[in-house]
Amino acid sequence: MKKYKAQVIIEQDEDGKYIANCLALQGCYTQGDTFEEAIDNIKDVVKMCLEELEEEHKTIQLKYPEVIATKQLEIAI
Repeated sequence: MKKYKAQVIIEQDEDGKYIANCLALQGCYTQGDTFEEAIDNIKDVVKMCLEELEEEHKTIQLKYPEVIATKQLEIAI
């Protein structure tokens, strides 16, 4: 069994849903009502995407610049 590390981005939309996205895998995203649900869902989706790439004998590259931090800024103009 191979093990991969994948970076995911979790955002919260205007309705309070959590959106999880693995930018290194095109079309690899999901959502959840809670942060934990979004994490569980994205793990499943990443696994499906990786399995599909393996089945198609495509190269798996999960290299993506690591996000160190994000910060919401308030700007007055």
